[in-house]
Amino acid sequence: MRSRPGTTSLRAILCMDEVFGYMPPVAEPPSKRPMLTLLKQARAFGLGLVLATQNPVDLDYKGLSNVGTWLLGRLQTDRDKQRLLDGLEGVAAGGAKFDRAGMEQTLAGLGNRVFLLHNVHEDAPVVFQSRWAMSYLRGPLTRPEIKRLMDPLKQTAPRAATAVQPAAATATAPAAPDGLAATPPVLPPELAQSYLPLRGRPEGVIYAPVLFGAATVHFLDDKKGIDHAEEVALVAPLAAGSAPDWYAAEAVELGKDDLEAEPAAAARFAALPDEAARAKSYAAWKKQFEEALFRTRTCALLRSPSLGALSQPGESERDFRIRLGDQARQQRDEQVAELRKSYAPRLAQLQERIRRAEQEREKQQAQASQQMWSTALSAGTAVLGALFGRKTLSVTTISKAGTAMRSAGRTLQERQDVTQAAETVEALNQQLTALNVEAESEAVALQARFDPQKEQLETLSLKPRKKADVETRLLTLAWAPQRDGAAAWK
Repeated sequence: MRSRPGTTSLRAILCMDEVFGYMPPVAEPPSKRPMLTLLKQARAFGLGLVLATQNPVDLDYKGLSNVGTWLLGRLQTDRDKQRLLDGLEGVAAGGAKFDRAGMEQTLAGLGNRVFLLHNVHEDAPVVFQSRWAMSYLRGPLTRPEIKRLMDPLKQTAPRAATAVQPAAATATAPAAPDGLAATPPVLPPELAQSYLPLRGRPEGVIYAPVLFGAATVHFLDDKKGIDHAEEVALVAPLAAGSAPDWYAAEAVELGKDDLEAEPAAAARFAALPDEAARAKSYAAWKKQFEEALFRTRTCALLRSPSLGALSQPGESERDFRIRLGDQARQQRDEQVAELRKSYAPRLAQLQERIRRAEQEREKQQAQASQQMWSTALSAGTAVLGALFGRKTLSVTTISKAGTAMRSAGRTLQERQDVTQAAETVEALNQQLTALNVEAESEAVALQARFDPQKEQLETLSLKPRKKADVETRLLTLAWAPQRDGAAAWK
């Protein structure tokens, strides 16, 4: 966890069932401190923890106080309930007010497959019921079942051993070819010789002379921030009258400590070229060895065109894509946050205009309703005056009728104002919807752009800057065991 950089995105989830005993409230098992450290620090590195237990009272309260999301089922004992409430109250100590009595009442009322979800970042808990529960864990095997599984293996093992013995008994060493020696040649004191490790049985082994070279190749690039050292080991055959061909040498995964000091018993030795018995030959071969490594060794790196990130030397493509995924998610989250931040003022402005437009619509509706009642009252008064007044037509009656007509005209105008206000609210809502769609489309486009799993990575080859970046660790005469013409040391 601590080898990864910090992030706000989720990289991995560690699930641990039955955490009982690993983080007790009193004892100090070796697992307790790492568990508490994970609960306190893992989220900063993108690691989420899922811990399950049937008895919260068996867990340390310091760990419970660092849990942010709780999925709570029905508890069997009051001690478990109180420990759980203590943990929830500890988490909420620095935030919103915690209703202990209400939470206790909710927990007491939980039924089968009913759970309470409490998120410290939300205002209130949520009660939900799971649809189903499925488990593939049948339980431990019984002794008869273990016996039934192991009997076939126990019956076949002796047969395999019996079948191998005749082959080993009939194996005979091949006849030694002419020109082979029974002992290695005697070399000057300044020359050392070693033996490549023998794989398999020692019978019929013939040692052939080779050069074993081990070196450290440095790859440096200040601009890319690369300082990498690679260990290389090559084996080159030795033939009379010709220099070893380091360009065609075989790369091996052997170090100085893997070489053996003594040959296998009853082994034979091929002839050693005269050049290999002279010390000055090794100085020239060392230069040729370093020259070949300088010209041929490269450090392959992968580059992400979209993120501009480089893989580390020796990092596999899979690990590099995983690291790119972490970096892409973090960069995507930052850009999405910036995108939403850029849209926030426009969205807030539209929402404020919608709020004012709705207030204006409600105002116009109230005025239209009031004007309608006023018009109805004026019209009713004029009609009643004309029917029951002393005079059928009088100045007062005509005035009331005119007032009623003017009031009806204002009512019509108020209705038009209400319609316009409603149209304004509808238009603003459409603009708000369009702006939300535009923001979500850009967010989706950002998410689609950061997809390291589908990206075509570029390959860069880094070479040593100078010959001094190739440092020879060992160059020695070695004997390579062979059997039946094939290498017996691989």
